[in-house]
Amino acid sequence: MKQPALFLSLLFLFGCTSADVETTQPEQAENPPVETEQPVDTVPEEPEPVVTTTSIYAIGDVLLHDSVYDAAKSGDGYDFTPAFEKVASAMSKADITIANQESMIGGSDIGLSSYPAFNSPYEIGDALQEAGIDLVTTANNHTLDRGVKAIENSIAYWNSIDMPYTGSFLSEEDKANVRTLTANDISFAFLAYTYGTNGVVPKQPYHVNYIDVEAMKRDIEAAEQIAELTVVALHFGNEYEPLPNESQQTLVQQLSDFGVDIIIGHHPHVLQPTAWVDGAEGNRTFVAYSLGNFLSGQQGDERNTGGIVGIDIVKTTIDGESTFELTNPMFYPTFTRQSSAGHFEVVPLQSAKPELFNETSEHMKQWMPELEIIQ
Repeated sequence: MKQPALFLSLLFLFGCTSADVETTQPEQAENPPVETEQPVDTVPEEPEPVVTTTSIYAIGDVLLHDSVYDAAKSGDGYDFTPAFEKVASAMSKADITIANQESMIGGSDIGLSSYPAFNSPYEIGDALQEAGIDLVTTANNHTLDRGVKAIENSIAYWNSIDMPYTGSFLSEEDKANVRTLTANDISFAFLAYTYGTNGVVPKQPYHVNYIDVEAMKRDIEAAEQIAELTVVALHFGNEYEPLPNESQQTLVQQLSDFGVDIIIGHHPHVLQPTAWVDGAEGNRTFVAYSLGNFLSGQQGDERNTGGIVGIDIVKTTIDGESTFELTNPMFYPTFTRQSSAGHFEVVPLQSAKPELFNETSEHMKQWMPELEIIQ
């Protein structure tokens, strides 16, 4: 009977053994980690600047003495086209070119006249337009020479040929309509003022703009609401003086402080230098104190020497915000003479009076050495 005991012992032995033995399952391979693309910090691209450039030119006094319009007589009218033929290509190179039409163009209907009370033929307007002029200034000491009728006739003719004008007006509404021109996406407002009108009192205040600092400030503020840059023509200074006087320089500084960008001077009938003037707000104003005569019947080399002044305006726009830089100032000296055919003509100074070229160039750039003199 030992077998059952042996069997039980064996059973106990094997049963305990199998209970104590741990069985291990094959390890499950872990899934490899999925590589996810981590977000990369990106710097937003800088907006590309949009750069445009516009050039603006100006010429001096167009003052038609009887010698000039008599020489331009042609049939029943007048032809001033030959006066500008030799400089028209230079005048028209700019995107915008302005002229100071000093003698009112009241036309032959009210009788032409010369110094001291001027009235000029309509046809000078056509010749200026054909030569590349885009706007005329008409505030000067001769604006009221022939009264309101000359102003009315003059403005009617400018309107008939679609020539913008500023400085003398038909009404308060006309005066309040600030003249603007736009070229290459840059807009300009134009204003013009005179020191006086030879003692003649206007019938209405809008007939001519006088130099009045407070009134000018209001005009400039209005202009800056509708245009990006402001150009002011000033009829000021002393006749035949080659340098600006203290009052000219004071007024120019005031206008620069108001934010005016370009100032073109007239009245001395001789050239006065160009200059940079820094305004109160960190702005910079380009100034030509006097451009002298462009076309006139005055005598003497200094009074027949004039020119075309120019400046480039660079507009840089980034994300809707624009900044402006005035750059590349230039001056093209000219001379008025009577041609062999008898008419008066404006020609390059270098070809007419080469002996005056260097002196004139140095005179104009004495306060602005970078002024480029064009031959």
